[in-house]
Amino acid sequence: MNATIEPGAAAPPSADAGDSPGRLAVRAVLSRPTAVFGGVVLVLVALLAIFAPWIAPYDPLATSWAAVRKAPSAAHWFGTDEVGRDLLSRTIWGARASLSAGVIAVTIAVGAGVPIGMLAGYVGGWLDAVIGRLTDAMLAVPFLILAIALAAFLGPSLGNAMIAIGVTATPIFVRLARGQVLAARAEDWVEAARAVGNPPARILLRHILPNILPPVMVQATLAVAAAIIAEASLSFLGLGQQPPAPSWGSMLNTAQRFLTQAPWMAVFPGIAIFLTVLAFNLFGDGLRDALDPKK
Repeated sequence: MNATIEPGAAAPPSADAGDSPGRLAVRAVLSRPTAVFGGVVLVLVALLAIFAPWIAPYDPLATSWAAVRKAPSAAHWFGTDEVGRDLLSRTIWGARASLSAGVIAVTIAVGAGVPIGMLAGYVGGWLDAVIGRLTDAMLAVPFLILAIALAAFLGPSLGNAMIAIGVTATPIFVRLARGQVLAARAEDWVEAARAVGNPPARILLRHILPNILPPVMVQATLAVAAAIIAEASLSFLGLGQQPPAPSWGSMLNTAQRFLTQAPWMAVFPGIAIFLTVLAFNLFGDGLRDALDPKK
């Protein structure tokens, strides 16, 4: 017998009834295999970085002249480097530098860029013009070139590299936040909030900010991948993590002198960078699809 709905009767609740937007977004991300793969890889890399002291089989700084440039074996799964240090241990510890640089640099960029962009978009006028011209000027310079210049000016260290990458990525979030605020400012709910006497600060923080967070989150996820590549590039050039502390970029810098004698010195740090950046991009794409209101 086919069920019928009488006129005026309530329709049966849908499967998504009562679900919060967060749960719907999580469900949408989990429905995408590439996003799930990226998330799993990111969790594994994060766990390796957090528990590196307990997971790494050797001290990443311990040298052994009896094990110089040894090929991968049961004792050293990733082989050893030019002074006999275990590459698996150094790769695991290097995840700390790369993830820290990516997350902290993007946090700096979001913390500085979003408020500036929101202020420019909401206030407008000469303030918007000045911020817009400065943003355009910074975006006109290639991202990595500007990061190298700032890192060289500040001095070679991982902390300065994070600051340089964060400052370089700030204009991206300024432009994103400004565009989102300009679009939201014309909406009826912002006009209604202004009509009932809400001050501009309250409108920005209580009404506009929650509505522009999804695109900011997606951009932040993708920006971490770019920041990891930038940190590896700066470390490769000697402007990031300083030896003997392990970093994927500095490990590649050392490996370039031994590509024919010990290619494994470059293979494993390169694979680590590739998988981590790929995971952030896949997860970011899945997050963008899940948070897209048009879908």
